[in-house]
Amino acid sequence: MKKFSILLVDDVAENIHSLKMMIEDSFDVDIYSALSAQEGMEILMKNEINLILTDIQMPEIDGFEFAEYLKGIEKTKDIPLIFITGIYDKDEYKRRGYDIGAIEYITKPIDDILLDAKLKVYIDIFERSKKREDEIEQKNEILIHQAKMATMGEMIGVIAHQLKQPLNILSLYCNDVKDSYKFGEINDEFIDEFTKNTKKNIDFMSKTIDDFRDFFNPKKSKRVFELKKVIDTSLELLSKQLENNNIQVNVDVSEETVFGVDSELEQVILNLLTNAQDAFIERKIEEREIKISAGSNKNYTILVFEDTAGGIKEDNLDKIFDPYFTTKEKGTGTGLYMVKLVVKTSFNGDLKLENSSRGAKFILVLPSKS
Repeated sequence: MKKFSILLVDDVAENIHSLKMMIEDSFDVDIYSALSAQEGMEILMKNEINLILTDIQMPEIDGFEFAEYLKGIEKTKDIPLIFITGIYDKDEYKRRGYDIGAIEYITKPIDDILLDAKLKVYIDIFERSKKREDEIEQKNEILIHQAKMATMGEMIGVIAHQLKQPLNILSLYCNDVKDSYKFGEINDEFIDEFTKNTKKNIDFMSKTIDDFRDFFNPKKSKRVFELKKVIDTSLELLSKQLENNNIQVNVDVSEETVFGVDSELEQVILNLLTNAQDAFIERKIEEREIKISAGSNKNYTILVFEDTAGGIKEDNLDKIFDPYFTTKEKGTGTGLYMVKLVVKTSFNGDLKLENSSRGAKFILVLPSKS
């Protein structure tokens, strides 16, 4: 379990050492130390710190300047900060410290009982917050599992649809062999054609099974992969459904890359494709078009998924990613919630939704490298 972490900042090493010993006598926490504000900032940028105890009187950058600097940075602006000082009794220092945003003062010489009482408050808050985060994470895992099960059910239907046509063709070829033998039409040309066509359909079924087995592989590790390859695989899995429902998919993706698990992004794309397909069918849309495009910068790949299904009602835009919210008659409300969780949690990316002039527009910001 993650421990509560404290950063001690003081230009006197002996002060840090004695303060560290006092804390470690009472609490099992991670303690980082810095002999200057500059060194403290380096530690804060590299580590997750939950509380800062800093001296005020330091050379170059004093405690007040250090605190002001922290409040201007997104990563550190909300970290509680306690000043440790021997000049607390001066009103000018009190006012300046509280104006900056210091939570409390601890005066020197430090009273170990008072220090323990103050630290216990922050550690208790941290532990309660961590417990809530764990509970939320467990709920999210259940929702992701439900969404995966729903997707698996849909995919089994897709597998059956994908395999049905080649199986029918193979059945016809078998009947053709029997009729051709009966009428004496079997020759070298017939055998070559029969072998070529049956092998083609068997290879197609084998690839279909491999693709789905790969899709549900839970042991894949994160890596850099080609975005277009994942999109092509997703489209191939749904090719017959899209074709049967007269849905045209236009892909404008070249050499963009994404860092993560490719099968998880396949699941995201499949959810977006099936949602658009359902909207086309439910709304009886005639011009059924999906456009998938991408671009990239130094660190991120932007994937844009846009359909012509009429868009999302304005009242639903803020709720569409909520768990169990659905506009479908038989929907579970986990599909788009799972899309959001995968993009934000698995990929550390971002997801935005807006209405275009013709339909819904999903914008996914994904890391392009590790």
